[in-house]
Amino acid sequence: MSLTKQVEIRSLESIKTGMIEFYTPQTSHETLLVQVEPGAVENLFVHHFQTDQLLGVRGSFVIAVLQNRRYHYIPVSDRIPAVIQIPPGVPHGAINLSSEPCLVVNAVLRHGEPHERDYRPMLPPLPYDFVEVESILRSLNIPITLGASFN
Repeated sequence: MSLTKQVEIRSLESIKTGMIEFYTPQTSHETLLVQVEPGAVENLFVHHFQTDQLLGVRGSFVIAVLQNRRYHYIPVSDRIPAVIQIPPGVPHGAINLSSEPCLVVNAVLRHGEPHERDYRPMLPPLPYDFVEVESILRSLNIPITLGASFN
């Protein structure tokens, strides 16, 4: 059994009536609407007593998650009805290679009071792999307008 907390990707369940589809809400202590600006390449940060539950509602970006000294790149998009759940203690950062902002709902689960070092940026110990990020976005037919210049 692994002691490392893992990021989970959960498909949303839905109920369709006519031309309307209802998706299951996420349980949370606080719900935030987050905007990831176009061209954003954010340093890593970590939460100590908080689980993020991210759902893309407009646009697309990639969340870079650092686990076991390697990055895992996970697309967050309005085209993918899934929740990315990031547990406490997992370093993560945002990469938006489009010219449009991305809106994300974060249904936050609190496991204690916020820590003074939450949201404090950390320099990535390894550079992001923008070729891999672009490849992931292209495989999902997500438009990229700001690539390569970050390398």
